[in-house]
Amino acid sequence: MKYVLMFTSNPELDAQVPPERMKEDYTRIYEWFQEHEGQIADGGAELQPVETATTVKYGDSGVVVVDGPFSEAKEVIGGFSIIDVPDMDAAIALVKTWPSLELPGSAVEIRPMITDYSQFEQ
Repeated sequence: MKYVLMFTSNPELDAQVPPERMKEDYTRIYEWFQEHEGQIADGGAELQPVETATTVKYGDSGVVVVDGPFSEAKEVIGGFSIIDVPDMDAAIALVKTWPSLELPGSAVEIRPMITDYSQFEQ
């Protein structure tokens, strides 16, 4: 089964992490991707900072384009990857080894992907 992993963090807390610790974290992340390459269906990507985001949404007067993300949360999605594992338990076990979980405010959201659209056919 395929799952999307969304790597989230809190930019305010990220800014408090010393540069040498961040460099160490990136090294461990690179190693993590190598170690788990057999379970990774798509390496995904790290995203540019949240300040570069543009959101398109529907407002009272129609479609609106807004600078930045449209989120009420302090956390932002910093990147994503797609994994292919047998079930949610396997996805959770894999995500528990994500190096950045040790950093304050970091988390990984796991979502199953819809891969069979036949249920939507009429």
